[in-house]
Amino acid sequence: MKTGIAIALLTISLIVPASAQFWRQPEPEKSTNVNLARDITIEQKLNEQVPLDLTFRDETGKTVQLRQYFGKKPVLLTLVYYECPSLCGLVLQGLLKSLRVLNYTPGDQFEIVTVSISPSETPELAATKKQNFLKEYGRLDAAKGWHWLTGEEQNIRALADAVGFRYVYDPKSKQYAHAAGIMLLTPSGRVSRYFYGIEYSPRDLRLGIMDASQGKVGSLVEKVILFCYQYDPTTGKYSLVIIRIVQLASVFTLLALGSFMAIHFYREKHAQSLRKREEVAKG
Repeated sequence: MKTGIAIALLTISLIVPASAQFWRQPEPEKSTNVNLARDITIEQKLNEQVPLDLTFRDETGKTVQLRQYFGKKPVLLTLVYYECPSLCGLVLQGLLKSLRVLNYTPGDQFEIVTVSISPSETPELAATKKQNFLKEYGRLDAAKGWHWLTGEEQNIRALADAVGFRYVYDPKSKQYAHAAGIMLLTPSGRVSRYFYGIEYSPRDLRLGIMDASQGKVGSLVEKVILFCYQYDPTTGKYSLVIIRIVQLASVFTLLALGSFMAIHFYREKHAQSLRKREEVAKG
């Protein structure tokens, strides 16, 4: 009897672990090595100077220095890669959607510099992308102001680091993982504004260009509108500032009151002058 119980217990001790192993579901293979919080983000570096001595290749294959796109106008910077299967296309399409309704044109009021974060991509691919997007944009004269660049790894990294754009190449998926957003730089190459996501308000984009231009772009009316809005770095958007509207209304009220009083005093003085002349004429 004791022998039978011992055999039964031994059998159970062998079967239970084997059964557990059999029914244990295999862990799914981790599809990526990317740590989203650590490796992928757009860290705000407002007023950071971008290294303008970096060299890239433009869409014709010519070696260019980043500096040549700066100096006179704000620069809208987009970091993407041209063979991206999803997110980069959405970023560029979102930008294109805003550009279509914007009354500013690349090359006139601002420049656009699009840089591939993949060092393996070529100027030929950049040229094809540029041609396709300009065709969709419908403003062929924007070709002079929208530059599509490729370059070496160290220069791409230096530019991305300067504007806080963190990305990583995932060898398992053979894709670059990155956040979505675009950056506005001043004519001197300092980071001015960030716009996040894949859609960009044309109003915010226009106000950002005016801001980044340091007063060189925009009509008087647009500058008054800009005064009423304030950039929020946490959202990457412009919001209406009530106190500025009140200040502006107060200034207009004082100007109107001052003009009214000035006209009134002028007319009064003119009338007095006429009366004196009449009295002199009557003797």
